[in-house]
Amino acid sequence: MKTVAHPIKGRIVAVNVTIRLFAILRDRAGADHVEVQLPDCATVADALAAVAALPGLEAVGRGGVRMAVNREYAPDGQTLAAGDELALIPPVSGGAPEEPEATGSGQVSRTGETIHARVTADALALDPLLAFVASPRAGGVVTFQGLPRDIPALDYEAYPEMALERMWSILTECADRHGLCAIAAEHRVGSVLALEASIIVAASAPHREAAFVGAREALDRIKAEAPIWKIEVDEDGARQRVEGTLPQ
Repeated sequence: MKTVAHPIKGRIVAVNVTIRLFAILRDRAGADHVEVQLPDCATVADALAAVAALPGLEAVGRGGVRMAVNREYAPDGQTLAAGDELALIPPVSGGAPEEPEATGSGQVSRTGETIHARVTADALALDPLLAFVASPRAGGVVTFQGLPRDIPALDYEAYPEMALERMWSILTECADRHGLCAIAAEHRVGSVLALEASIIVAASAPHREAAFVGAREALDRIKAEAPIWKIEVDEDGARQRVEGTLPQ
């Protein structure tokens, strides 16, 4: 654990704050979290400045990362409160219990009457998602499976709890916007070999156009907004992080 005292604007440093790190930030810090000291009523910008003072994380001060507060992307001016869950999100390269359910095999999932989302280390299967979105009202069902292309394997890393919540929100919004009967999405973490699915989206709707549009929007938004990162692994085992884009 790395700690730095970082007085800000003359205020008294009072609170130790733990910030989770992912992907390239974790690589640079050599740890999956850092601890900084912040004053009461500190903002996201204050926390970013404190992290940028740590060895290996100077780039945080130049931008190119987002702060997540309680698993939601937060603006720089947002005030932090005791007990907040903080995480730094670098550019992503993706992915009816009312709360996420932690299960075995390194996965988190959430399922409602017409919405299903899961982040898992297990192999994905299309048939259960087809069964979930099946509906007597559906005139069309659209599915998509994303696979590694021209490479032996991909290795996915995620902030799983936040990725699940972002997926759930995206699927709910797509279902409402396009009048879907049901929609489901699952994303892999860990090693995904050629011909294995890294993501599956399935959507049903009374009319085929809505199913197509809803599934496509859900897929595009999961890849753009969910805190999921991937590494390409070649035949020799060499690993290279895939450049991503910063969530808006």
